[in-house]
Amino acid sequence: MLNLLKRTQGLSVQEIADHLGMSYMGIKDLCTDLEKRGLLDARREPRDGSTGRPRMIHRLTGRAHELFPVASNPLTLDVLDAAKKLFGPASAEKLLMLVWQQKTESLFERMKSPDAGERADALARARDSAGHMAAVEQGSDGRTKIIEHHCPFLDVLRAYPVVARLEVELFRRLLGVSVERREENAGGLYRAEFVIGA
Repeated sequence: MLNLLKRTQGLSVQEIADHLGMSYMGIKDLCTDLEKRGLLDARREPRDGSTGRPRMIHRLTGRAHELFPVASNPLTLDVLDAAKKLFGPASAEKLLMLVWQQKTESLFERMKSPDAGERADALARARDSAGHMAAVEQGSDGRTKIIEHHCPFLDVLRAYPVVARLEVELFRRLLGVSVERREENAGGLYRAEFVIGA
């Protein structure tokens, strides 16, 4: 259930039950328990094109981020801060640039297809296996997007905003087209869109 909710902007109890093949009451009890733990919140949302009762949507809180894989820890930030103290203010960003260059080079092997769509699919699969909860979607404007619902190094991204630019550069180099990054943080939930050919 947590994985399902992480990949959405919120679902009703019935939608969760339908996705998981569980009973309505079983999911309702689970939602109540997760709300008590501070991992889930509920909000009313108007129904599309309807004047009926708003639906109750359940979504994860920012606290739930801790339940998903992380690729950094407080030591990562301590090392980057120590590098700044020892070698100057730009040293942490230089270390991060080197790490992202290495990430890009290691992913090049999986991106050999001449077809841009196949490369996007391969990149989304690689990012998903690295814990980003990534998937390829077609936007209403016809453009391809890679949507990510988790960032395993969110603490580093917040402390060093250059990481957002490094991520865009990684996508651009691997896909061979321009890429625009958009980020949403609704209710503490992270969601990034990489719009391909933006």
